[in-house]
Amino acid sequence: MKRICVFAGSAPGGLEAFSKHAKELGKLLADNEMEVVYGGSKNGLMGDVANGALAHGGKVTGIMPTLLFQGEIVHTGLTELLEVSDMHERKAKMSELADAYIALPGGYGTFEELFEVLSWSQLGIHKKPIGLLNIENYYTPLIEMIDHAIERGFVKPTHKELVVTADNSEDLINKILTFTRPELDPKWKADRHLT
Repeated sequence: MKRICVFAGSAPGGLEAFSKHAKELGKLLADNEMEVVYGGSKNGLMGDVANGALAHGGKVTGIMPTLLFQGEIVHTGLTELLEVSDMHERKAKMSELADAYIALPGGYGTFEELFEVLSWSQLGIHKKPIGLLNIENYYTPLIEMIDHAIERGFVKPTHKELVVTADNSEDLINKILTFTRPELDPKWKADRHLT
């Protein structure tokens, strides 16, 4: 496994632990000679994971649409910065380069990126590991929402196994490295309510 795509907030969040864990993840990826692929910002947790990797000799590729250069403030110290035309191209390039995905805490953009690769995995478009770094239980409500969707019949139980979680980087990387894709329950079947 050579490249990990990291989704993360361009804000620091409200806890120092978020920044600490983001930097630790960057360091761990660098120490294990895994390149970081991410959105290219120097701000927030995005910047923290990039800086954590760069400070320990890691390679970091940022991918950013031109329109975000001012708003997110592009990181100018990366190993490589790829400029793309829009968000769709950004996500496509990130997925093309990635061997696995990790989501750190973040907002709507992070959620959207996470759920896109998760739904793509569910559909068999890719078979790459997906991990949640559940810092200070940030993703616990989301995990509970997935359980709720399973209970209500909108997500198959085996589909929850497409994502692995841990509260620290070392455990999460180990889970990603040893990930075995589950044999999925069929997503679709005849709807018993239709005649």
